[in-house]
Order: sequence, then C-alpha cells, then structure tokens
Amino acid sequence: MFKNILIVCVGNVCRSPAAEALLTHRLQGKGLSISSAGIGALVGNPMDKTAHEVLQDNGLQHTSHRARQVDSEMLHNADLILAMEQSHIAHIRQMAPEVHGKTFLMGKWLDDMEIPDPYRQSKPAFEHVHSLLAQSVESWLPYLK
Repeated sequence: MFKNILIVCVGNVCRSPAAEALLTHRLQGKGLSISSAGIGALVGNPMDKTAHEVLQDNGLQHTSHRARQVDSEMLHNADLILAMEQSHIAHIRQMAPEVHGKTFLMGKWLDDMEIPDPYRQSKPAFEHVHSLLAQSVESWLPYLK
C-alpha cells in the first residue's frame, strides 16, 4: 500500500501542484501523504496564477502551495513517485538510482503518456494539461485505494 506519494515536475508551480491537488481531493480521508516537488524548482514560489485559476475553475484550491526542490530524502521517503515526463524519471534515476522501481509516469496507465509543461503559455494550454492530469489521476485510483 502506498502511504507517501511524491509528484515531480520541473518548476513545481504548474503540473505537480495541480496533480497534488487533484490526487489529494480524490483520495481524501484515505490517510495518505501527497506532496510535490520540482527538479528545477522555483523554490518558495506559489502555484502559477493560470494553473491555479484552472484548478479553481474545476472546483479545487491549492493556495498554501510553495515550490520545493526535490532531494534524495524526499525520494527515499516516498512509496510512489509520479513524474510528468521520461526526462524527469531520468533525472530522478541520476539523483537516487535505488528509487527507480517506485518511479513512474503520471500517465503510466494511459499508454505512458507524458504531460507537457504549460508554463508561460496561454490558458487553453493549462486547461489541456489539467484535463490530462485529471485523466491520469483517475487512471491511478484503482491502484491507490
């Protein structure tokens, strides 16, 4: 059983905090710890304004989020690590090769789909990414309940 889930992207201001909010919402009351971090985090920054706006448009909030840099301790403490792109998995493997067996794409159950980075793009790009994240979260639920 997974108790501690870490979601990883690059800046930790768009995709991973949105996925964190979606997963937390869908798994509330299950006693899980769900967090996010970035491989090149904009440390201390709140969630991207447009990403949070799209989250709010879908009935969710994540106002307390502050970007964190992923480190080996976070990776070792996680039972499951979900990354947005194969390059993120490669970066994680370089940092901590021993966690590779518990590191997967967020879109694993959707034909290993990678989720593109909407950073500094228009709102439709964020809406598209939010849709992909929501689908990915739903695809993980049977394995996390």
